[in-house]
Amino acid sequence: MVERVYDENTVIIFDTTLRDGEQSPGCTLGSAEKLEIARQLARLGVDVIEAGFAAASEDDLRAIQRIAREVGTLDGPTIASLARAVESDIRAAWEGVRDAAKPRIHTFLGTSPSHLRMVGITEAEALERIRFAVSLAASLCPDVEFSPMDAGRTRIEFLIEACAVAVAAGARTLNIPDTVGYVTPEEWHDKLAHLIAETPGAGKGSGIVWSVHCHNDLGMATANTLAGVTAGVRQVEVTINGVGERAGNTSLEEVVMSLHTRQAYYGLRTNIDTTQIMKTSRMVSNYMGMVVQPNKAIVGANAFAHESGIHQSGVIKDAETFEIMTPETIGLTHSKLVLGKHSGRAALKKRLEELGYTIEGEELNQVFYRFKSLADAKKTVTDADLEALVNDETRKPQEFFRLGDIQVTCGTMGMPTATVRLTSASGETFVHAAIGTGPVDASYRAIDQIVKAPNILIEYSVHSVTEGIDALGEVTVRICPPDSTRTFGGYGADSDIIVASVKAYMAALNRMIAVLGLGDIQPEGDSATVGIRTQTK
Repeated sequence: MVERVYDENTVIIFDTTLRDGEQSPGCTLGSAEKLEIARQLARLGVDVIEAGFAAASEDDLRAIQRIAREVGTLDGPTIASLARAVESDIRAAWEGVRDAAKPRIHTFLGTSPSHLRMVGITEAEALERIRFAVSLAASLCPDVEFSPMDAGRTRIEFLIEACAVAVAAGARTLNIPDTVGYVTPEEWHDKLAHLIAETPGAGKGSGIVWSVHCHNDLGMATANTLAGVTAGVRQVEVTINGVGERAGNTSLEEVVMSLHTRQAYYGLRTNIDTTQIMKTSRMVSNYMGMVVQPNKAIVGANAFAHESGIHQSGVIKDAETFEIMTPETIGLTHSKLVLGKHSGRAALKKRLEELGYTIEGEELNQVFYRFKSLADAKKTVTDADLEALVNDETRKPQEFFRLGDIQVTCGTMGMPTATVRLTSASGETFVHAAIGTGPVDASYRAIDQIVKAPNILIEYSVHSVTEGIDALGEVTVRICPPDSTRTFGGYGADSDIIVASVKAYMAALNRMIAVLGLGDIQPEGDSATVGIRTQTK
């Protein structure tokens, strides 16, 4: 865990994935899932975890209590619970966080004209509610945060009054939310700077922490948050992957990596261990069932992927040409060169070298020509496609073994069994049966008993080529010898997925035998009848 530092150059990261993020439609989390995410947020190094809304339900309260006890340790993050400006909510929030080493009650009240009308109160009545709620919270908890909800559409003079009342009542953090994602960066910067300068008792040296909480309805949440930071805000309220109601919240990873990457510009730091970002992103995505869009900044699948030939050539020569941060910074191992119709020779050559193929000159030109034709027909060219292309174009390996027939038996009534018939290059036919954990495993075991070529299956991928119940099944496999990092791919397609799996495995085996010079493999058997040699253990 990163050692926490707090000074005027540190931006406090307040994560509300477990509260505001969970308000995304369909993203409800159970207590156990919340606890695991909270533990990961602590490893990530967030300063404050808003663990939930204690008054919302008994399950939410229990989850907050457990996070407070198990994650809210002395060297861990502050644990907060949200509460409306009503007594029952505030007391429930305290019950939720009281066991944390560093508890916080976060209370709020709408201050914009539309929100005051919704509740049916005047500005004067709102000030009294703020005074009561913050005073009650401060009597229970030493750390109180107040938010004037919908501050983006609140009259600045009233906003100053509301913040001043909250400070006088005991609030130590003033969070200014753009609840509906309405503001723009320039006006938000000016409004926050004015608020910080004019609020009595909350200026520099007062000990009050100013915070900002932005929504992404107009796609400006990160920009507005960073505008707040430049205006003097030192706490940002964010969520992993930007999850949240409607268009979501400010994305933690975008703000953190902006401050990290542009440290020379902002002159600020966070306590985040950036190498934990990708792991945290994937955990939240999996538990919430909300897929991260491929072109999402920082954590999207395409964030460190390059398909353009010019970009690929530049990244190969010097990653800084087209990457402003390294993938290792967020917990990835490397960038990804996506091979498609926009890719150039440099990217193709590099990927082939990674696969173990050294091709130069005219031979590379011929492979590149074939590759471009294939890329026009397919959206993305896979490693198996490349290996098949290279072998067809440059090696054309002998088919040492060819699939004749296969029969499998599987289901709940017995052990999966496969019988395969293979024909060697010399014309001999071999039959063997084997048992496995499933029909594909049984088939591969039977083949291995005939084709005595030890290998490790490192990839097995299945998908349908077309739609419908009669779809053509496409299988890609990748194998490697036990004591080698060299890999060999195979591809198979058939309406029977088991047959497609066997075809792919046979293709990979034949390539491995051809390349490694194992063509003298002679299967051994202890019985033979009518030209068929039956392998037995």
